[in-house]
Amino acid sequence: MLTATRTTTMLPVEDPERAGTFYADKLGLKPLMTAQDGTRLFELGAGDALGLMPAEKGAQTAHTVISFEVPNLEDEIRELEGKGVEFDDYDLPDFKTVNHIAVMGNERAAWFHDSEGNILCLHELLGDEA
Repeated sequence: MLTATRTTTMLPVEDPERAGTFYADKLGLKPLMTAQDGTRLFELGAGDALGLMPAEKGAQTAHTVISFEVPNLEDEIRELEGKGVEFDDYDLPDFKTVNHIAVMGNERAAWFHDSEGNILCLHELLGDEA
């Protein structure tokens, strides 16, 4: 069954070199290899990987493509902002961020874009779920 498999999340990127630099330098992910088709693979931990797949401009979606669970959301935001990552803020009737953070039930989350326009998220579980 699929419960015992490792996963590779594939993200479309217009410029694999630029995206690779963002994921390595800004997010601190460890590069694994570059495939023959130009897809750059990065280690995510627990055997999982992230693939940056060459794609045409506009292949990115308008929703979160990956969320990284972190132990302390404020610390991660501060560290990434120090590396030049800009976080998104929202002020909608049913969804609002304060200092880049939205509280949703048993988790808190913050969003930002990679160099290619993909929407990424950091989230922290609260209470008994953590």
